[in-house]
Amino acid sequence: MNSDIVLWLVQDGITNGAIYGLLALGLLLVFAVTRVIFIPQGEFISYAALSLALLQDGRLPGTVFVLVGGGLVAAAFDIVLAVRENALGRLPRIIAVYVLLPAAMAAIAWWAAPRKLDLWLQVLIVLGLVVPLGPILYRVAYQPLANASVLVLFIISMAAHYVLTGLGLVFFGGEGLRSRAFSDAKFQWGVLNITAQSLWVVFASLVLMVVLWAFFERSIWGKALRATAINSIGARLVGIPTELSGSLSFLLAAFIGAVSGILISPITTIYYDTGFLIGLKGFVGAILGGMASYPLAVLGAIVVGLLESFSSFWASNLKEA
Repeated sequence: MNSDIVLWLVQDGITNGAIYGLLALGLLLVFAVTRVIFIPQGEFISYAALSLALLQDGRLPGTVFVLVGGGLVAAAFDIVLAVRENALGRLPRIIAVYVLLPAAMAAIAWWAAPRKLDLWLQVLIVLGLVVPLGPILYRVAYQPLANASVLVLFIISMAAHYVLTGLGLVFFGGEGLRSRAFSDAKFQWGVLNITAQSLWVVFASLVLMVVLWAFFERSIWGKALRATAINSIGARLVGIPTELSGSLSFLLAAFIGAVSGILISPITTIYYDTGFLIGLKGFVGAILGGMASYPLAVLGAIVVGLLESFSSFWASNLKEA
């Protein structure tokens, strides 16, 4: 190994580590607020990447059916609860959030698919299809057992992972897909041949990390999440609803997973079950950060990316291990 190879491997490791860093932030956020080890975050990666590739190919993504079906199930849960508690005033909001919004996004995707719109419009549609799945998943799978032990919540996460993976196989099929790059430009810097897409990955990851920091430090919603993460009982005592905090944390995790999937879809071929291994590496990064510190989680994810890159050179058949 010489210095040129080291630079190539470091470049590859930083690009991968930027994605793992985003996922580590999402996993740490969900765990801090809800005590859920969020295994299904990888499915948001696969769903977003495959949805974008299908839209670029002029086909309707299967995420539409998962979104609409999940919304109907979540609506049924909340409607039954509202009727039991004699709180019928909540019905319009329930129908708007869980029925009308998914139906509207499904209609937009159905209209846009054959027209092959501009890339950025397709990205917005994909975000609109994937991000609402986070709160829907929380309402259906986690909220009914929000006070259960960490072990029970982990088992629920595994069950949700297998369900979403199975739905991915049904609606996307077993064929791998790859979307077109945001830009085909390439830059030569010494021995390094840097693609614009890798720069997009690093830049977008850094911007999103800064936005998340500002959200937690400056916004009332972010402060509510921080309060819940620090002391959930105290947060409830001062009027921060546990359900709102959990739903918001899952919304952010779904957004992070969707953005990650969109960023990596031009770089690697994505299958219906690819997201699990990518999300697992983000989880390892979060563990290296102690599952407590956001900066350390990002640093741990960069370390995972570098280890993966160098191990692929020394023993490619063992790099995943």
